[in-house]
Formats: sequence, structure tokens, C-alpha cells
Amino acid sequence: MNIDFVGKTALVTGASRGIGFQIARDLANSGADLIVTSTKPEDRSRLVDAFGPTTRHYAVDLADDGARARFVDDIRSLSALHVCVNNAGVAVHGPLQAVDENTWNRTHDVNLKAPFFVSQAAADVMRRGSYGRIVNISSIWAHMTMPARAVYTATKFGLRGLSKTFALELARHNVLVNVVAPGFTLTDMVRDNYAAERLREIAARIPLGRLATTEEISRAVMFLASDLNTYITGQSLIVDGGYTVG
Repeated sequence: MNIDFVGKTALVTGASRGIGFQIARDLANSGADLIVTSTKPEDRSRLVDAFGPTTRHYAVDLADDGARARFVDDIRSLSALHVCVNNAGVAVHGPLQAVDENTWNRTHDVNLKAPFFVSQAAADVMRRGSYGRIVNISSIWAHMTMPARAVYTATKFGLRGLSKTFALELARHNVLVNVVAPGFTLTDMVRDNYAAERLREIAARIPLGRLATTEEISRAVMFLASDLNTYITGQSLIVDGGYTVG
């Protein structure tokens, strides 16, 4: 069984690094015509070099209402869109009493509001072609929580619920909507935010004994976004090495 995206157009938000970069690269290597976003215009040349010369790059701050609306209008005007991966996200952790309104608003704007309106526009295009795959990148924190993650967890639980409703409404149009919920994944951001000793402690709590690689998260996305997936919708696939099992 081969995963092949030749002839398909795929959108990946937050593709400049980490999991999003890996997903975009895997889609490009499988033949997809890519549309990617990042927040910085200067990312364009690097991402085009990485994903191929036909890559379309949008520099857009998804927390900015005007910028997001213009981007959504551009997506809605596409002649075809087969895959939409909502990967862009922000994570600010802190105790309840330390959360201010700006942190609440920005986290919700990027993690929940943007996926709603991007998926809404993507679905408009997909329904015209009676085909689509939407994959929302959530987190294990859509299934559990811990101290200092109230705002982030709220958005990820919300994204999971949003995806279920989209799945129900779009099923009759052959548009499948699913969530991939990564556990601790070895990205540059994780390396920057956690000391080496803390990473060893986290790995020791994971039944498989290590953090995920970005490739392992991407493989789950690639399957759900591909033609191999014909009957899975409204689901949240946890990819965490068993962390949430215990």
C-alpha cells in the first residue's frame, strides 16, 4: 500500500518548524502541491527550498483577525483543495492566577478560532469536489491535563470537539475530519523549553522509553490525510508512546 498525493493540493499551517515542517516535507515528497503558512515573510525562501519550487507560502499571523480573514478568503477562492492540516499553535504554560486576558485571547485565536475558520473555508472547496481530508493537530492535553496548562488544554479539548462536529456535518460530502494528538515530541521547541535532565525524566514515564520523533507524528497524519483512509472520521488518534495509557 502506497501513500500518494500526486495531483492533490495540501495546506499545512505552521509549517516553518517542528511537526508542521515534517508533515509538509512528507506531503511534498509524496507528490502534493503545497500551500504552507508561517508567521514570517523571510521564511519563504527556506520553505520553498525545502518543499519544492511550486510551494505557495503565506506569511500570516493567525491571531490577527484581518490577516486571518484575508488568508481564509484566499483559501476559499482555490479551485481545488484536497488536504488541510491545521498545525499552527501556541503554548503558554502557567498557573491559573498568572494567566492574563492577552494570553487567553491569543492562545484561543491561534489554537481554536483559526482552525475553525480555515477548516470552514477548506470545507467549502472540498465539498465542491466531493472529496477532502482535514487533520487537526491537537495534543495529549486534549485528553488529559496537568497543572499550569489550563488555557492550552481548553483550546485542545475545544479543537477535539470542533473536529467531531465538522466530521458529522461533512461526512455526506466525503470530507473526513480527524485529530492527531501527539505526546511529547522531540522538536527544537521542546529542546529549548526543557532541560536535558527533565527530558530524561519525561522519557522515563513513557512506556516506550523515549520521546516521539516528528516523523512518527507525520506518519499518522499522512495516513489520515491519504486515500488509504476511507472510513475513519471524527476520531482523535493519540501518538504518545503509551504515556496516556497508565
